[in-house]
Amino acid sequence: MTQDLARIRAFVQVFDSGGFSSAARQHGRSKALLSKYVTDLEDYLGVRLMNRTTRKLSLTEAGEAYYREASSLLQQLDDLDATITDQTAEPRGMLRVSAPRNFGESTLAPAIYHYLLKYPKVTLDLRLEDRYVDLVDEGIDVALRISTLADSSLIARKIADMHVVTGAAPSLLQKVGTPKHPEDLRHLPCIVDVNLQGQSNWRFVEDGKTISVPVNGPLRVNSPLAARSAASMGLGFVMLPSYLADPAIAAGELVPVLADYLPTGQTLQAVYPHRRHLAGKVRALIDHLVDWFATHPIH
Repeated sequence: MTQDLARIRAFVQVFDSGGFSSAARQHGRSKALLSKYVTDLEDYLGVRLMNRTTRKLSLTEAGEAYYREASSLLQQLDDLDATITDQTAEPRGMLRVSAPRNFGESTLAPAIYHYLLKYPKVTLDLRLEDRYVDLVDEGIDVALRISTLADSSLIARKIADMHVVTGAAPSLLQKVGTPKHPEDLRHLPCIVDVNLQGQSNWRFVEDGKTISVPVNGPLRVNSPLAARSAASMGLGFVMLPSYLADPAIAAGELVPVLADYLPTGQTLQAVYPHRRHLAGKVRALIDHLVDWFATHPIH
């Protein structure tokens, strides 16, 4: 079996490298040994897999079909080896993580830093930015997102429950009154955080059904922290994640409204590209965050 895998791997390496000489240089094997392995494989299969000339190497029709299956098989075996190694070895290497800026600074950072203390062989590249990051194109290992999963090419694991709060400054409530129903916000000044899902269409729940209320006001901004500051000054009603709203409520800067109509089910998710096997350092981070937020709830 070991000899069979060596022949198959030699065949794939030769074609991937563009020839026997380059494959020998890249993989530290002799050209003669690689040639013998490929010839032995062809003899065993009873077909020619490669067309060899002094200038060019190409696959036969049978070789193309065999190459597709052999490449996939070797990749699965390599992935399996890496997975077992990850499970038994201490997490190490570069880990690239993306998260919303305000959440990262206020709530996520302590959890992430404790992960680094726990696994000192990991080097962290933490990117805090309020935009939708393409994990594959930008080489991100895992992103922390506050939403529902929309991209079917990604896999998500729930980290913790989240909820939103609608509120306004006491001075604004004295001026315009307290809304009794989400529809009342149509005619009241609101601060629109364009990072919020739905942006200027705020979502509420009534009798188990989602209702969308279009809102408008004196300010549109791409920062929930800036939106909170504007609302605290009485410029309008605001919808914020609880981790930003609760401190302002505790300080008396904001008063929560419409609590009975706020949606539930929003979660903090760890999102990562669809891969057959998850790297050990990523799995360790996700497990760590689940444990952390179980004992440090997001309010």
